[in-house]
Amino acid sequence: MTKLPRILLACLFLTSAAAEDNPDKEFVYKTVGDKKLSLFIFNPEDHKASDRRPAIVFFFGGGWNGGSPSQFYPQSRYLASRGMVAICADYRTKKSAGTDPRTCVQDGKSAVRWIRSNAKDLGINPDKLAAGGGSAGGHVAATTGTNTKFDEPGENSSVSCRPNALVLFNPVYDNGPKGYGHDRVKAYWKDFSPLHNLSKETPPTITFLGTKDKLIPVSTAEDYKKRMKDFGVRSDLHLYEGEPHGFFNKAKYHETVLETDRFLTSLGYLEGKPTLKKK
Repeated sequence: MTKLPRILLACLFLTSAAAEDNPDKEFVYKTVGDKKLSLFIFNPEDHKASDRRPAIVFFFGGGWNGGSPSQFYPQSRYLASRGMVAICADYRTKKSAGTDPRTCVQDGKSAVRWIRSNAKDLGINPDKLAAGGGSAGGHVAATTGTNTKFDEPGENSSVSCRPNALVLFNPVYDNGPKGYGHDRVKAYWKDFSPLHNLSKETPPTITFLGTKDKLIPVSTAEDYKKRMKDFGVRSDLHLYEGEPHGFFNKAKYHETVLETDRFLTSLGYLEGKPTLKKK
């Protein structure tokens, strides 16, 4: 895990940062062979390195096969405008690195650890760090809060990879025999499936799901919520009638971002009322 230097923070200021949704900074959080993995950071307008801002890191969807960190740029820019530091993480996939789903989880855990390790230089409160994601990225986020295995070999596991809250968009909860992607992970699904690794330590969670999602059944989300309740952990579930998988990107972007805002406000990550205006 790469450590962030204090002088200049070894950051890249993106040349295209003038665009509304483009990140303000980029940091390499992990290098594996010749593959560099970056975090794309959106800072509040008045942000300083000496701040202790709440933060959230997003993981893109794509079935562990592909995808782009830019998927959550719009959500990140909005949350930054509300006072949080928002981060979009790259991670290895089958297409980009020829890896299997376990590697996605390894990278997700590495990203959370890197952010925590460098929180002081990033102007982040390490005790108010949320993780979020969509579909397989929702799985990556969820596993950072539920999984005790699949750490990157040699990584400093004394730094917690468990976020303090989860924001999940039609997430892959269940990798069991009837769950998503079981054939790809059946050799290790019991350790890999978020639904089967919940505990009282799992962070409070909000989930968004369409009732016509053909990949993630509503019954699975309801089971997740029930199991969380049994552990005494908050789990909010928002169902969107007639919506398919991936609905949150466009059709219900406004509604899901508003609910994300309210959830994070209830946890003390944001203050005041949502400012998002419908375009």
